Formats: sequence, C-alpha cells, structure tokens
Amino acid sequence: MKTPTEQTTSTLYDRDYQLWLETTIQQLRDGQFPNVDWENLFEELESMGRNNRRAVKSLLTRLWEHLLKLGYWESEREYNANKWKSEITTFRQEIRDELADSPSLKPYLGEIFSVTYLDAKKVIARLIDRPLDFFPEAPPTSLEQVLNEDWFFDLQTYN
Repeated sequence: MKTPTEQTTSTLYDRDYQLWLETTIQQLRDGQFPNVDWENLFEELESMGRNNRRAVKSLLTRLWEHLLKLGYWESEREYNANKWKSEITTFRQEIRDELADSPSLKPYLGEIFSVTYLDAKKVIARLIDRPLDFFPEAPPTSLEQVLNEDWFFDLQTYN
C-alpha cells in the first residue's frame, strides 16, 4: 500500500481533488515544474473557462426570464413585479461582477444575446401557457438596455 507521500499527483487528482490542487499550487510556487500534473492542470484550466462562460449565459438567460415575466405575465404582474425587479437587479449585479473578474467575457454576452432570449422565451411561454410566437421573434431591446440597472421592461413601449 502506498503512503500519501508516495502517491503520484495524477493518482492524487482522482483520489483527493483538494489535496491535488494544494499540491499543484505548491509545486508551481516552488518551481517544481517536472512534478506538476500538467495534463490534469490543463484540463482544469479549460474547464474553468467553460464554467465562466456557462455562468454568464445562465445569468443572462435568467435575467431575460424575469424581464419577460415583468413584461408579459399580466395576471401575476401586480403581485410579483417587485420580486421580479429584485431578481432582475440581482442578475445584473452578478453579471457585472463576472465581467469585473473577466472583462474578456463582455463580447461573449453579445454572441449569446439572441440565444439567451430564445431560451428564456421558451421557458416563460410554458410558464404562462402562451405560444412561442406570443413574444417578439427577436430580442425587443439591446444588450446595453437589458444590462442597464435603471431599465425595466415596459410592455407599452413595445406594443
């Protein structure tokens, strides 16, 4: 049986992720580059990038969902409008924080803007029991406006 000090870092990665992470960081700090588990390190770094993109996409989709609720779910608007506005504010803040940490993700928001609108439209159409074509085909506003902290969906503007 191997002792923990005899384990290779690739085995350590499979058995104890946190210890692998701490070991890898220490190896890098100490300049022990030949001992670094490069394959798993590269995999983790690539995964981090995918996770950041996924997080921003999810936040923008949730933001759209709440904007669409506010704009189109008339029977619930009076009772839920403040809650939805609160959620909208939270999603905007979380997107802002993600972009502060990774400004290079800002162009990605433009790339996924229409897709996130379509995804949100599908969810809200089911929620309010409306056909998909109940909503505008294309996003009814710009990315800048969707991210604007002072803007909330006003359906009357779009009718």
